[in-house]
Amino acid sequence: MDATLHLAQQPDADALLGRSPLAALIGILLDQQVPMEWAFAGPYTLARRMGADDLDAHDIAAYAPEEFAALLSAKPAVHRYPGSMAKRIQQLCAFLVERYDGDAEAVWSNVTDGAELLARLKELPGFGAQKAQIFLALLGKRLGVRPEGWREAAGAYGEPDAFRSVADITGPKSLALVRAHKQEMKAAAKAEKGAGAATSTRTGKTAKATKTAGTAGTAGTAKGSNGSPKGAKKQAPGGS
Repeated sequence: MDATLHLAQQPDADALLGRSPLAALIGILLDQQVPMEWAFAGPYTLARRMGADDLDAHDIAAYAPEEFAALLSAKPAVHRYPGSMAKRIQQLCAFLVERYDGDAEAVWSNVTDGAELLARLKELPGFGAQKAQIFLALLGKRLGVRPEGWREAAGAYGEPDAFRSVADITGPKSLALVRAHKQEMKAAAKAEKGAGAATSTRTGKTAKATKTAGTAGTAGTAKGSNGSPKGAKKQAPGGS
């Protein structure tokens, strides 16, 4: 694997992502709840702190958890949540060691089609359906990994000339377009959530009003124990 990426916006960090399958996997794993550049610079920062030019799944999996977390926590931190992300990275590397003998590229090097590749990516710890599809699109669009049906397997992220994810970033201009798309998606989700909350509130008020009206009606027709309305005078025996 040897490609030019522009995700960390730092030449050395992007160079590592382009030549190291494990660095690319760890970069996409870190890409949540932090700016994209921060996430994808993480593998390079981690490699330097481990005193290496590349990352090795065996080495990372064998690290003492508290010591590995300290590598991510040292300033500047590799992630906003270094402790939890350190655990996820080690889980990913342990899986790669067990399933692929530590070779990250083996996840996609011998797949028969896009569906198989997507299934393999979804098996990786920390990779949900969306993250798997985004990474599949990155492989196809930027790293030359294009098994039959890869675009279909990647869903909307595989569409050509789209600006939906990191798979579509080739420089500052496309980065700005991807960011704009994400802001639109966030705004739409926020508006939908607000509309749902408003509908729920209106429904609750209507139900409460209906219940109150029903209670009032029942109280107005309450009867005494003799079957007559409460408060009605009893007629004396024999009266006309």
